[in-house]
Amino acid sequence: MDRRRFLGALATAGAGTLAGCRRSGGPPLPPGELRGTALEVGHLLRDARLAEAVETRKVAVLIVGAGVGGLSAAWKLARSGFSDFLIVDLEDEAGGNSRAGRNAVSAYPWGAHYLPLPTREATAVRELLAELGVLEGDPRAARPVYDERYLCATPQERLYLNGRWQEGLLPQAGVDRAAREQIRRFAELVDDFRHRRDASGRRAFALPMDLSSRDAALLALDRVSMRDWLLSLGLDLPQLHWYVNHACRDDYGADSATVSAWAGIHYFACRDGEAANAAGETVLTAPEGNAWLVRGMLESIRARAGDRLLTGALAHRVLAGETRSSAHPVAVDLWLPTERRTLRVLTAQLIWAAPVFLVPRIFAGRADLQAAARGFTYAPWLIANLTLSRLPVDRAGAPPAWDNVLHDSAGLGYVIATHQAMRLRSTDSVWTWYRALDSVSPQEGRAVLRDTPREVWAEEILADLERPHPDIRQVTTRLDVYRNGHAMVRPLPGLIWGDARQRLAGEGGDVLFAHADLSGFSLFEEAQYRGVLAAERTLRRLGVRHPTSLR
Repeated sequence: MDRRRFLGALATAGAGTLAGCRRSGGPPLPPGELRGTALEVGHLLRDARLAEAVETRKVAVLIVGAGVGGLSAAWKLARSGFSDFLIVDLEDEAGGNSRAGRNAVSAYPWGAHYLPLPTREATAVRELLAELGVLEGDPRAARPVYDERYLCATPQERLYLNGRWQEGLLPQAGVDRAAREQIRRFAELVDDFRHRRDASGRRAFALPMDLSSRDAALLALDRVSMRDWLLSLGLDLPQLHWYVNHACRDDYGADSATVSAWAGIHYFACRDGEAANAAGETVLTAPEGNAWLVRGMLESIRARAGDRLLTGALAHRVLAGETRSSAHPVAVDLWLPTERRTLRVLTAQLIWAAPVFLVPRIFAGRADLQAAARGFTYAPWLIANLTLSRLPVDRAGAPPAWDNVLHDSAGLGYVIATHQAMRLRSTDSVWTWYRALDSVSPQEGRAVLRDTPREVWAEEILADLERPHPDIRQVTTRLDVYRNGHAMVRPLPGLIWGDARQRLAGEGGDVLFAHADLSGFSLFEEAQYRGVLAAERTLRRLGVRHPTSLR
């Protein structure tokens, strides 16, 4: 579908909203805001030549990007007793894709909203959870105990299909004996991958992915799409393909015909975390999504190193090896929009924890890094938070789950921010609705995000939700929409084990990269691993002794 047809479909779905902001015969659209990443300031990189620096500062380590990767790097530096660093970010607050909002009803996510029980390989994640008091006891225990307040309450997930809700997300309607055989074969394949180890003892698909096997037969899976891999095995069941496609869209922002088979299998085979007080498929969550993890890292950093965060700062030029200073060989120019001036920061070590797509526009004289960065593409996303005066009617009469997916929908469903407190409250709530714009190219999707009014999005979202909830319009008191044009890197065939990603993930000298992009997909565990890895490489380079968090 091209952009014009896509916009036309949206306009049809939201007919009447621009003229009167209401559907004929129905209540007016609820109020709200159209928000997004710092689009206007960020577009300065593309549209304008910013002023030269008028002030210079020096710092041993500069971290660009205050998402999970950048904060994890700072967290590790601070825990190691090192405090000569500065974190800068374009946005007004830290958190990246793990930021959150709050209103009188509840906190709610603006992006990532859960963390699976961490695997035994995810040692840094477990170390963080132990520091925050969510993992109790030894963080390297096989089956740790977790704070029950963060263990997702049941029911955890459900699927709306043919006018009814079912438990779990794999469609069950019309599944005969032959269909069940395909589902069984797929489950056995995933189970085999989950338990397979190579001659070096590495898991076939580990989390963090850097610890995965380098077996040639496994790496070859990165050269085909997930859909083609399934079909090559004779797995053509529509219900199975819908399920796998939903998983790829949900985690990667791209469909199974686009995503690498290695990435698609990784989604199903990498997670084997366990808990002494929860089932293995349980996730850790909170009303604000993953923002509680961001808040915990910020508090830890400030307690050990003081306030090291500068927000509202656009990194618009990186000069590596051109400062004529052996002590501070990297210069980074920061545009401070509120002050209308550029600040130059000289540093001994740059940790680039911002998305990789910015590198070609910012890194001067580094054709090697620019070329590698051009191999990455990004999925545009739309997120909405609906504030409800009460829980709406459910056509199927089923109890609400934390994650609620509608089978025949362009959206990915909604999570209920107040789910953890449902036993205590049954009135007002906040629902977070997600959509990956994967039916058009990323460039067209970003144009759609830019050009579509909030009222059109609001009408589409309410029309989607009123299929299972006929009175959703009556109970929605506010509907805020958030646009993210470069929400996550897309693991297309060839990216994960190709030269471009591995070039940026290497040691790097005085420039290190620390973003989930360096893993090929956007997961908290991957972003945290990349940040901690960059911090430990930096500490070794600066001669600072430290214990590792990565084994």
